[in-house]
Amino acid sequence: MALTKTQRRQRIKNRIRKTVSGTHEQPRLVVFRSNKEIYAQVVNDNNGHTLAAASTRDKDLSSSKGTKTELAAMVGKLIAEKAIKVGINEVSFDRSGYLYHGRVKSLAEGARDAGLKF
Repeated sequence: MALTKTQRRQRIKNRIRKTVSGTHEQPRLVVFRSNKEIYAQVVNDNNGHTLAAASTRDKDLSSSKGTKTELAAMVGKLIAEKAIKVGINEVSFDRSGYLYHGRVKSLAEGARDAGLKF
């Protein structure tokens, strides 16, 4: 029985979530990637609050032009700026079962460049 792409990703995501969780001191940076957009959230799993969020649909980036990979890097910079403004300097990176490649990697590197520590 072969798994579909989404079932395989869900298995990987569950495996990652066993070990990665966000705390007050080191929240979790979650990535969701759709075909068109990319979203990032900084989450404290202890009390279930989203501390910061950014996506390509934000007003700051919706008018920006570029490839999806370039936009992902901009989202990474934006989420890092928002997180630092809230007082978060260090996060655990949760790639949500996606390969660390392409847009996910670009988002992570953009966040690192803007001063967020993984």
